[in-house]
Amino acid sequence: MGNNFEMVAKTLFGFEPLLAKELRDLGAMDITEGTRNVRFVGDKGFMYKANLCLRTAIKILKPFKSFRIKSEDDLYREVNALPWEEFMEVTDTLAIDATVHSEKFTHSKYIAQKTKDAIVDRFRDKFGERPDVDLDFPTLRVNVHIENDYCNLSFDSSGQSLHKRGYKTATNIAPINEVLAAGLLLLSGWDGQCDFLDPMCGSGTILIEAAMIAANIPPNLNRKEFAFEKWKDWDVDLYEKIEESVLKKFRDFHFTITGYDTAPSAVHKAIDNIENANLSEFIKVEQQDFFESEKQLERHLHMVFNPPYGERLDVNMPVFYKRIGDTLKQNYPGTEAWFITSNLDAIKHVGLRPSRKIKLFNGALESKFLKYEIYEGTKKIHKLENRES
Repeated sequence: MGNNFEMVAKTLFGFEPLLAKELRDLGAMDITEGTRNVRFVGDKGFMYKANLCLRTAIKILKPFKSFRIKSEDDLYREVNALPWEEFMEVTDTLAIDATVHSEKFTHSKYIAQKTKDAIVDRFRDKFGERPDVDLDFPTLRVNVHIENDYCNLSFDSSGQSLHKRGYKTATNIAPINEVLAAGLLLLSGWDGQCDFLDPMCGSGTILIEAAMIAANIPPNLNRKEFAFEKWKDWDVDLYEKIEESVLKKFRDFHFTITGYDTAPSAVHKAIDNIENANLSEFIKVEQQDFFESEKQLERHLHMVFNPPYGERLDVNMPVFYKRIGDTLKQNYPGTEAWFITSNLDAIKHVGLRPSRKIKLFNGALESKFLKYEIYEGTKKIHKLENRES
């Protein structure tokens, strides 16, 4: 137990139970769900594994120090008194991220600035030199979280948000966040045991996340760098051992994953991103209008997609959403269809009753994630009758 420590995995609203389950499955201890975060306990190797394998985490933070403050001067004194030279050299670089929920402290940028001053002043006082700031690729990224008058300092082990998987070089007009895509898939129950379709695939994010879930491929395998690789206690041998062990858990996939989009540019971007993720053998993308398509195989189909909301794309929403419902009802028997939308009025025009509604956020937009079960109906019976005659 001596080598274990508490960590905090940050996530999107509504994904806390998903992230807690992911952590349990990975082997975390003492898991506690919060709001947009899950606390857990593990060792350094588990921190590496969590960054590599968690699909619904945005950041993995390692708490460092907590204290109560009544003023910015208190913050400065507390931070300045900590032994920062144990974690970085004077020649290293630093970045501070601050989040503030307090009536006393209202400006997160000022809190970040005050924290940075306290750290660099300590170095200047001790060594006559100070570390520089590097907002993009610092040696040490410090997270400051103030709730009322409690301040929590943590080391950010991830660096750039974990939704930046490393496979996406091209995006369309309204791209979906990779963590959101993975969470939607997990919420929908997608496990790779049937055929999959994203009928409005854009740059291919949902398709790629679906393939990685199906084949049990770590989501951040293609990522170029984690923040912990610059820490003083970075253990490359341990990381490589963990990477090797998770790759051995790769699963065979015996079904189809298909994406449609009407725009040739979107199809090209999706294919490029799929190639970057080394998943071309799993995913097929076609230029196809969903509204003119029909289900290709008799067996069960799982569908997850992100249709236009009318926020950034100029579409007649009532007509568009009515066509979604009509196409599902008429052309996709034996399908479990899920989609997310923030256009809550447009849902009324689908013309089908959702069997589930889950409240989520897509960025700042309050959204609903909806499930429609399209049963085998008269269309299949009609086809069978034609075949028999």
